[in-house]
Amino acid sequence: MQNQNLKHRILNFGLCLLVFALCGCAAVDYVKPEGPPSDNQLAQSYYRTRLNVKTSADVLAIIHIPRYELLSQSKSVVASSGQKKKGHKIWLKMVAFNENDPTAKRKYFFIVDEKPKSFWVQPKRRLRFDSKMALEAEVFDEPYANESARRIAILRQVLTNVRKDISEVEKQDKTVNVCGMLISQTLETILVKLDASSELASRLNSPKGLDFDHITLGAGIIWMNIVADIVNVRIRVNSFVRTLDDPFAIED
Repeated sequence: MQNQNLKHRILNFGLCLLVFALCGCAAVDYVKPEGPPSDNQLAQSYYRTRLNVKTSADVLAIIHIPRYELLSQSKSVVASSGQKKKGHKIWLKMVAFNENDPTAKRKYFFIVDEKPKSFWVQPKRRLRFDSKMALEAEVFDEPYANESARRIAILRQVLTNVRKDISEVEKQDKTVNVCGMLISQTLETILVKLDASSELASRLNSPKGLDFDHITLGAGIIWMNIVADIVNVRIRVNSFVRTLDDPFAIED
């Protein structure tokens, strides 16, 4: 009996060695801790940046984690980006200001984790995008055909602002450029769906949000909330979808 148990143990150990041999370093990467900074740490500067209150000096004091990130600046934009998991996970934190106004008008937080599949572990492929911005009055005052058309136009303006702010600093940091392209791709995918069925825009501010299919990462949800001139957009794709029961529960 003891000999039989010993044989089973040897067999199991041999199978483990075989799995690790087939997977190589990738298997080890999946089971070892990810290491700092955590997603919660990265998000802190986003939540602490209050629109129409925080100045560029305030933002510079909280947005950058020197050990893990590269800081980029222009006259109107401050951005801090980083990567880990050998480049499979990248992130961007960005705050923008208008001319002749020292306080923050737009803020962004983006993470994408595209870890490739290994032999035996299902990867966490996910995307998160948060943005909050003060829009100009003319965006709201425009005579739209209906409420759905208004919401679609506002979301399109969000995309326009993202691209404009990214363009201010993307030449300083390749990661900013890549994040900008991924954000644009995601918002464009959603806008294509809304242009095809404009009535779906009514779901943007519902608790369940509007579902969509990301081109590479799978199922996603977008929420958009509008209060006065402030537009709050949150997007979750794949495993991030399950991490947020109330998309607007955490407010700065």
